[in-house]
Amino acid sequence: MPVLEISDLSDPRLTDYAHLTDVALRKARGTEHGLYLAESLLVFERALRAGHRPRSVLALGGTVDDTVALLADNDADVPIFVGPGELLADLTGYVLHRGLIASMHRPALPDPDELLAGARRIVILENVADPTNVGAIFRSAGAIGADAILVTPRCSDPFYRRAIRVSMGTVLQVPWTRVGEWDSTRELLTRHGFHVAALALTPDAVSLRDVVSGDHDRLALVLGAEGDGLTDAALAASDSVVTIPMKHGIDSLNVAAASAVAMWALGG
Repeated sequence: MPVLEISDLSDPRLTDYAHLTDVALRKARGTEHGLYLAESLLVFERALRAGHRPRSVLALGGTVDDTVALLADNDADVPIFVGPGELLADLTGYVLHRGLIASMHRPALPDPDELLAGARRIVILENVADPTNVGAIFRSAGAIGADAILVTPRCSDPFYRRAIRVSMGTVLQVPWTRVGEWDSTRELLTRHGFHVAALALTPDAVSLRDVVSGDHDRLALVLGAEGDGLTDAALAASDSVVTIPMKHGIDSLNVAAASAVAMWALGG
């Protein structure tokens, strides 16, 4: 692999790393679907294993040789930029604590029908705006039992740098895609035989234990934003509303923690 020492931050090949926002990367010129940034050797390895194509890599110190080996194993011929940590921090706007950051081509998102064809347990994220929560939900739901995740139009992008970092690359492993508004999404779920359970605090909510004991071969768990919770449209599109039984007068958990508890309970 070509290993290139950085001496001039104006090199146009470094544009992907030059203080760009996630939105700017998503609209990057010369790409079909945009770019995202993968931080750390572990996340980079998971991205390559998922079949994602790198455009270039920034690497520090001991990660350089590992990066060369990973790219060789994946037949990826892309430039590896190296340089002093201070210079790379000036370029990116932050210190590369994890020793590596890679510019990756975003893959095309799968068709929702194809994604759900073999799924039994899925998670739907409605309007979860915090990338940290999105990343944590992906990590929990993927590890504990989600076959796929659906993301609504106003939900934060799972390919945002913070979401990828918090998820430890799980967003690159768990199958997911975006869906439209609730009318079309409800039709999609009905077509594939899903019972839709919304996690919310409403007067008619039943215990999560009741859903677990029910006979639902295919189940979709709907999670909403911190604070606002699920919209009326999400509740209207659901077959049941469920809550996690709690003690000490506590009525709710952070949405990421709630996703872990609920998916563990529904994982069968």
